[in-house]
Amino acid sequence: MPRKTTKSLQRKINPDRKYNSILVQRLINKSMLDGKKHISEKAVYSALESAAKKLKSEEPLEVLETALKNVSPNYEVKSRRVGGANYQIPFPISGHRQQHYAFMWLVQSARARRGVPYDQRLAAEIVDAVNQTGAAYKKREDTHRMAEANRAFAHFARG
Repeated sequence: MPRKTTKSLQRKINPDRKYNSILVQRLINKSMLDGKKHISEKAVYSALESAAKKLKSEEPLEVLETALKNVSPNYEVKSRRVGGANYQIPFPISGHRQQHYAFMWLVQSARARRGVPYDQRLAAEIVDAVNQTGAAYKKREDTHRMAEANRAFAHFARG
């Protein structure tokens, strides 16, 4: 099995029923617990509609795309041992991995909120991501700040 995920190893995800979007289907899959896809589906659809309503937008899919664009990171740091010391080396991220982090951070920060049902928490997190606030956006900013702070070690990436 190769270390890097090649195109042939990635699963093909079918689009969701309502919006016919692969992004929505990936969000449903990430927010699913214990294999209960129908419950996750209802929660995500409800969250997208209420987020679009809060932002006074007609298109829930555009709201999700904007939120993902605002939350997805451009850089990450990886630990690397060089000469007896561990360095946090910044690496650029592209494509599928950016989306993976964006979805994971959205779902994690929605689950971390308490006191209201999951669909309302997810909707609030999506609205916050569109407005560039909230825990998921903060996670992205922290990742970028860490990469910027360790930019001096970027030359270790090639080696």
